Parts: sequence; C-alpha cells; structure tokens
Amino acid sequence: MIELGEHRILGPKLVCETDDKVRLIRDRPKAASDRQKSYASLERHDIEYSVGDFVFLKVSPRKKVVRFGRKGKLSPRFIGPYQILKRVGLVAYQLELPLELDLIHDVFYVLILRRYWSDPSHVVSVEEIEVLWWNYGTEEGTWEPEDSMCQQYHYLF
Repeated sequence: MIELGEHRILGPKLVCETDDKVRLIRDRPKAASDRQKSYASLERHDIEYSVGDFVFLKVSPRKKVVRFGRKGKLSPRFIGPYQILKRVGLVAYQLELPLELDLIHDVFYVLILRRYWSDPSHVVSVEEIEVLWWNYGTEEGTWEPEDSMCQQYHYLF
C-alpha cells in the first residue's frame, strides 16, 4: 500500500532521465580536462636543436659569482654562443665550450639552452683606447685594441 507522500520511483522515463544525468556527470569533467589540456598544449612544445646550431647557456646566480667574476643585477643571464656538438639522449646536448669553462661538464639540459639567431647588428667592434706613451707628447698618442692592452698591462686596468 502506498502511503501519503510516497510515490513510485519505477518506470522507463525515470530510468532514462537518471541514465542521462549520470552520463552528463561523467562527461563534463572529461570535457573540462580536454579543454584545459588544449590550452596548455598551445604554449608547450618540444625544443630541438640540430648539430652545428649555436645556443646561449643559462647561468645560475650562484655560478655567476664563482665562475664568471661578476655579481649583481647587471651580470649576464646567458653566456655564449656555443656550438652544439651532438645530441645526448632526448633532452640533452653536448656543447663546445672554451678553455676557461673546462671545469664545467659539457652536456646540458635543453631548457637551460636558448637558440642564438645570428644577426649582423650583433657584431661588436673592437674597443680601442688612446694610449699616451711615456716620454712622448699627446700628439704622438696611438689607438690600440683594449684587449691587447689589458693583457700586456693588466696592472693598469
């Protein structure tokens, strides 16, 4: 016997409605996940370099002070460019490093490398300084490359 306030819950219409609601509840999180994944995938892409490409190497703050002699906010974030010698595994590359970096391992993770795009405007001319030689007048001063003068007379700089 059915009492007052109770209804029968059976019937094909109710079963179909409940089944549709359950399907909707299951599909919505998957749709939201797919949507978020598509937005995130736009910004992410595999970074690949070819052998022979030139890349910059990211310098960590601790190594800037120790290895490069510069400190503070004006120190470089990237050094280089260095040439890629070979690919090591899926996400690492071996670089051709100069002799002053021989204490550093030459294989680096792909995320600490940045591609170098060659541009003629990146070429910096050699700085020259005017040298006033001892026992000569100011008219006889010569212009010399700063690098060679620093090497020969490092105590003056």
